Amino acid sequence: MRITKRTNIAIRVLMFCGANAGRLVTKSEIAACCNTSESHLAQVINRLAQLNFLHTQRGRCGGITLARPMSQIVIGDVFRQLESNVPIAECFADVDNTCPLVEFCRLKLAIADAAEAFYAHLDDVTLDALVCDNQELLDVFVPTRCAERA
Repeated sequence: MRITKRTNIAIRVLMFCGANAGRLVTKSEIAACCNTSESHLAQVINRLAQLNFLHTQRGRCGGITLARPMSQIVIGDVFRQLESNVPIAECFADVDNTCPLVEFCRLKLAIADAAEAFYAHLDDVTLDALVCDNQELLDVFVPTRCAERA
């Protein structure tokens, strides 16, 4: 199973916001630390805000923060929400599915079961488990160190 770049960046954004809890962070800070463009980040941040994982505040003093405590952000939920429209294999696609076996192939069911097991495992992981007591991560997400790398 391959995770989309969008989901990968979304997890980085959530971890950055978690590591900087208690203050608004900016797209430029996240871009510098997470090695991604601000335009790509804008799309991911917008989607995370729509899904109520992030709170955004516009304006000169605006920024981004988590919309709920880290302990209430389940990584399995994030993955499900962001990956739900991405077919795992051709046979899962509503359009462009040319497989002649789709109606009777047992592999599709096995793949669906494997994907659900993957998400179920991530249901046991919360954002705070990824961020709290992870000093190396916190060191990377210190804004002054990120600015030095940019």
